[in-house]
Amino acid sequence: MKRTGVAIATIALCGAFLAGCSPSSDESVSGDQSSAPTTTSSATSSGPPSDAVEQQFPDVLEAELSASGDEFTVAVTISSPYDSASRYADGWRVLSPDGDVLSEHQLGHDHASEQPFTRTSAAFAIPDDVTEVTVEGRDQANGYGGGTVTIAVPR
Repeated sequence: MKRTGVAIATIALCGAFLAGCSPSSDESVSGDQSSAPTTTSSATSSGPPSDAVEQQFPDVLEAELSASGDEFTVAVTISSPYDSASRYADGWRVLSPDGDVLSEHQLGHDHASEQPFTRTSAAFAIPDDVTEVTVEGRDQANGYGGGTVTIAVPR
């Protein structure tokens, strides 16, 4: 009997934790999303967000890749629980499967009051032979790392 109660409490706690990690539905993302197919991915993330005490890098929770002609934009949702003026997630990059940097986006300030947060990149090119890209976050103190998201390129 005691094990059943513990199991139910554990499941409820996990559900509450996961719900708290989801981006809010009212976050706005800039950019024209109407002219092309869009691919969203978080299922291929490299893992759940890191524990704030141990976290060295921001985690990319979700990424949405949109095409407009030969150009692409990516809306990236990042979690950075240590975000402060002295240390914060200061950008992300888009990588090809071979590790080539296709785009980099810089963030100029902390986002402590909006965690997780979503921002959209400027337009960039993806070579025709690239079928998927990976988005990786950057911390101003430790560089690139943390949870990543891989997205199929909409063609």
